Amino acid sequence: MTSVLSQSQARRIALGAQGLAKVRPTGPATARQVGLTFDRLQLLQIDSVNVLARSHYLPHFSRLGDYDRDQLDRLAGKAPRRMVEYWAHEASFIRPALFPYLRPLQERRWVGASSVPEGLRESLRERILEVLSVSRPLTAGQLQLRLGYEEIRSSDQWGWNWNSVKRVLEDMFERGQVSSAGRTPSFERRYALSSRVLPDPQAVAMEVDPLEAHLVLIELAARAQGVGTLRCFADYFRLPLAASQTAIQTLVDRGTLRPVTIAGWDKPAFRHVGSVLPRRAEGRALLSPFDSMVFERRRLSALFGFDYRLEIYTPAAKRRYGYYVLPFLLRETMAARIDLKADRATGRLLVRGSHAEPDAPSDTAAELAAELRLMAAWLGLQEVVVDQNGNLAAALKLAVSHE
Repeated sequence: MTSVLSQSQARRIALGAQGLAKVRPTGPATARQVGLTFDRLQLLQIDSVNVLARSHYLPHFSRLGDYDRDQLDRLAGKAPRRMVEYWAHEASFIRPALFPYLRPLQERRWVGASSVPEGLRESLRERILEVLSVSRPLTAGQLQLRLGYEEIRSSDQWGWNWNSVKRVLEDMFERGQVSSAGRTPSFERRYALSSRVLPDPQAVAMEVDPLEAHLVLIELAARAQGVGTLRCFADYFRLPLAASQTAIQTLVDRGTLRPVTIAGWDKPAFRHVGSVLPRRAEGRALLSPFDSMVFERRRLSALFGFDYRLEIYTPAAKRRYGYYVLPFLLRETMAARIDLKADRATGRLLVRGSHAEPDAPSDTAAELAAELRLMAAWLGLQEVVVDQNGNLAAALKLAVSHE
């Protein structure tokens, strides 16, 4: 029998599954809390934009508040690693156990080496494997020097203007032959053989049937989201819809997923059997544009009535809200959107735009001011500065000044 959920119930299940329904712990989070939060989310999307903080650091702040980013770095850099880089929902940190399940699905990805002539591609691949088998982890530039490879590239190339070494490396990364053993301060990957990065070297050669891979990944996506549609669950790991539909039906037959009807939704929805319906949502968080709570924009709109898009690649004159805009979650409402920049040179957290939603609670400015002060302290910044841009700016500026 299909159960019926109200919009509020669906929101609370979703927030609970993502670790956003409760009031966060006071004081610095422990290493155990950092690890458990990552295990709950299954992945952290990686992005190079650093106008506020690297995107993979922000979801833990949203859920834990003050925490030591070195604790997260150690999950990816200290053996045995609990986080490794791979393609999931775009480039992401994943649990190493997921590597064998994601690897057989990478054929759908763009292959970076496709534009490299086959003979050169195979030669470079063999030489890269030979070098990495006896060396420390190396960046693409360092590998190019070790190989003594030079290439003249056309100045009119667009997009990712990579040379052949970088393209072959990315192809090998997608195929799981090499992995990232960490990043440089300028965010370049340091490549190593996957067998040296993964805690279980046998995972590199582990063969998983694609049908089984879809089944495992859809179940994890449903667990991480609590409730959602076919598209919601498929998007979490960027899986094809047809295979995801088959996996969902299998999980329904097994009793892992239960069909539900959500008020106002026009698509069939499903609830993970392990999900919890909190009595109320009490959380407060600024959410990264790459947070798993906002991955699927249609789901975000259906749950919260919040239409959201990232305007980084929109010309400045055409932006509606700003360059790096974060949704502000207040209890059960996406109450506002805030354009933020960390001005590290002057020690200021700049609020370049602040816009309240029509249904924003009356205490939005006060709660947001408290969140901004917490974020500034976490980033090592001394001051929050609010620009007069947006319908929330005046109230927020006043709230920030009343510390």
